[in-house]
Parts: sequence; structure tokens; C-alpha cells
Amino acid sequence: MAHFLSYLPMALVQLIPSSNQLIIHSHFYVYGDAANEQLAAQIANDIQQHWNEPEVIIRYNHELLDVRFEIKGFYEPHLQPETVWYNTDPKNFYFRIEEYSPQDVSFVDGIGSNTGLFKLSNLLQTSTTAAHEYGHMLGLVHPNNLDIRGEGMPGIMYPRGTICDPQYQYNPSAAPGTNGGTLDPQYRKVLLKDVEHLKLHKLDFDSGFAVLGGFTSIYHSRYQSGD
Repeated sequence: MAHFLSYLPMALVQLIPSSNQLIIHSHFYVYGDAANEQLAAQIANDIQQHWNEPEVIIRYNHELLDVRFEIKGFYEPHLQPETVWYNTDPKNFYFRIEEYSPQDVSFVDGIGSNTGLFKLSNLLQTSTTAAHEYGHMLGLVHPNNLDIRGEGMPGIMYPRGTICDPQYQYNPSAAPGTNGGTLDPQYRKVLLKDVEHLKLHKLDFDSGFAVLGGFTSIYHSRYQSGD
């Protein structure tokens, strides 16, 4: 698969004209002190369920295509830095999982990247954490307007701290913007517009494949509190 070396842009997108499908393939390799097989499977399942929920159909070259996300998770306790640094497969994502995060939250290494860190408590708190970070890895950013009162269901890319309708807050009775008066991430959903923002219809396919995102290829060593 040497032709992938020509891409600098992280998911592998496959066009299957015979079945009118557009499939986004992503493989998550997790490592770190808090990583395990169960979390690897959970991350893959969470992302796949959330991103497939809208059941999106797009028009590409005058054809209607069913968009599907196929996500797999693998536990790699002995992952070597060189594997991350020299990876050329756009399907592969590498995430360290730890109880401590130097940013106090889960993060990716850039918009449109293939590496980052999951904070364990974020993963255990809500199934939308991995799905949100996946959006960043595919090139999506936080919306500019973080006061979405009156707009209903929050999309997957709204961050913690977003001001929203009361039923989507940590505490529905809290005043907007106060303690408990911001978005509870468990209520985020992947909406049609989130998938549309990927601009899948603009991809150029080489032998049936295209790439979303980019190679950051950063291996994260174990962080210590106070680093």
C-alpha cells in the first residue's frame, strides 16, 4: 500500500460503487497505564455507534451513497514509539489512556491528526468523549458560537462549557453559565450537519480510496502530575 506515502493529509475512506457505499475505516490502538482490551473495544463501539446514528446519505458524482463508519479498537500494551512515528497507514490512530492528563481533559495532537491522549475519567463519564475527539481527528473544530440556547440538541463538536437549553445541562435547574448550567457531554449527538462538515463529497478517490485528516505521529510517554 505504498501509494499512501504520497498523502500528507486520518481515516481511510473507501468508495464502493457496486453497493453505493462510502465507508470510513479507522483502527484505534490504545496504550498506557489505564488502557485495556475492554476500553479499546468501548472506544471503537462508542465512535461507531455515534457517527452511524444519523444514517447519512450523500450525493457523490450524481450517485446517492450510504455513509458508514467502521471502527475497530486494539489494546497494544507494548506499543513502541517507532510504530507510531513511522506509521504510513491512514487507518491507524494511536491514543494513550491515563488517569492523569496534562491538559486535565482528553485531547488530540491537532485538528486532523492521528494521535492523542484520553483521560480515563472522561471515557468513563460519557460515551461521547471518544466520538468528539474523533471529529477533531477528521478535521472538525469546536463551533464558534458556544451559546446555543434555543437550538435544541447539541452536536457532537460542542465542548464542555457550552451554554445550552436546560434539559442538556448537568443541572437543568441551574442558571445558564453557572455551576451545573452548561452542557453535559452525555447529551451531545452526531447530527447530519456534523457529517456534512466532513465534506465527503469533495474527496478525490485514488483506486477507490481517499484520506481524511493527517499524520501527527506523536507517541505520548507517561505523564506525571506536575509535569
